Amino acid sequence: MKNVLIIGSTGQIGSELTMALRSRYAGGQIVAGYIAGAEPKGELAESGPSAQVDITDGRQVGEAVSRYGIDTIYNLAALLSAVAESRPQLAWKIGIGGLFNVLEVAREKHCAVFTPSSIGAFGEDAPKYKTPQDACRNPHTMYGVTKVTGEMLSDYYFRRYGVDTRSVRFPGLISHVTPPGGGTTDYAVDIFYSAVRKERFVCPIAAGTFMDIMYMPDGLHAAIRLMEADPSRLKHRNAFNITSMSLDPEALAGQIRKYVPGFTMEYRVDPLRQAIAESWPDMLDDACAREEWDWQPRYDLDAMTRDMLEKLSAKTGSR
Repeated sequence: MKNVLIIGSTGQIGSELTMALRSRYAGGQIVAGYIAGAEPKGELAESGPSAQVDITDGRQVGEAVSRYGIDTIYNLAALLSAVAESRPQLAWKIGIGGLFNVLEVAREKHCAVFTPSSIGAFGEDAPKYKTPQDACRNPHTMYGVTKVTGEMLSDYYFRRYGVDTRSVRFPGLISHVTPPGGGTTDYAVDIFYSAVRKERFVCPIAAGTFMDIMYMPDGLHAAIRLMEADPSRLKHRNAFNITSMSLDPEALAGQIRKYVPGFTMEYRVDPLRQAIAESWPDMLDDACAREEWDWQPRYDLDAMTRDMLEKLSAKTGSR
């Protein structure tokens, strides 16, 4: 990778991935793609080039790729799980119509493409614990449907046209940089804000509901590491299971109490998010990622909790 376009650069993953890529590839052009009304600000705007790129406009995608000599596209444009359920037509337009535009540009201009999938690609028929790489994928949410379709479309472009498509199935991502954006696992970010502000946390997910969670630095590491991997080792492409930790709200709250002893939590379950959470696996089996491109998470629950509390305390002035 030398010249990279990040579509969705101002979103939850994109804002941090753009900065990580600029740090790693200082000699190239790392272009922050954005849509009108969501322009880069601060360090994201000042540290490198940016371009307006609406993924639903194939011409605009192609112009940005040509202008900057792009060789790799990180396609991060999507509606998150709970939001996608309320706006299914838009979720499809962005997730699949937009992906088709990106893949067509990549085919014509010989770019590699990373389009993240999700644990939400699996449905209730998949094994809940240690879900295998090639387990049945029959999700009952529009978010999951777009992820499965995206995986298949990306594989098609690799097999049919030789486009270098690669992807991971992200679990819920926790970040201290960007606020939650409508995902089912957002409670695992919100809970830390309540903890540093010494507030009682109201949890929308029921006790005992286990979900795969990953700290954002590990998610960024996975996205970059996979795109750097030797293609001759890849038996799978779209998309690799990756995992870091499986936990429920009680486990996360208990870990926080080790550092914030007075922290309290109550439950007020959101039926929509709870139903989505219950349809997902508790934990994925990431053996293929470990074997094919040496995937290895760096953060466990304790390391993530300590870092989140430290960073958010400084960010919110709650020390």
